[in-house]
Amino acid sequence: MKRIINTSNAPKPIGPYNQAVISGNLMFISGQVAFDPSTDELVLDEIQVETKQVMENLKSILNEANLSFKDVVKTTIFLSNMNDFQEVNKVYGSYFTNEEAPARETVEVSGLPKNVNVEISMIAQL
Repeated sequence: MKRIINTSNAPKPIGPYNQAVISGNLMFISGQVAFDPSTDELVLDEIQVETKQVMENLKSILNEANLSFKDVVKTTIFLSNMNDFQEVNKVYGSYFTNEEAPARETVEVSGLPKNVNVEISMIAQL
């Protein structure tokens, strides 16, 4: 059986999906982009600010399920430009310790929803 997780502290889904789904002892968080949930506006000022908004959205979804970044076991980062990797990695890395960092891949894609520069999805363990 699955349980749906949604919070008003993260952006509303822009399609037929939920922010997260719990199945068994895992929570699968849909890819998040830099929508500010308080304004429903994209935060695209610069890649570091955009990445921080994405991570804060993910944090809100984790919090809704009483989880934290310590519970994350896998992430996927999608970038529209791999030249942003170092800057994204700095912000992303500030949310994890090396000892507790999850498995991860980072891939460059030809396009992302709403023409954002970064999207991140996560899997967390309950």
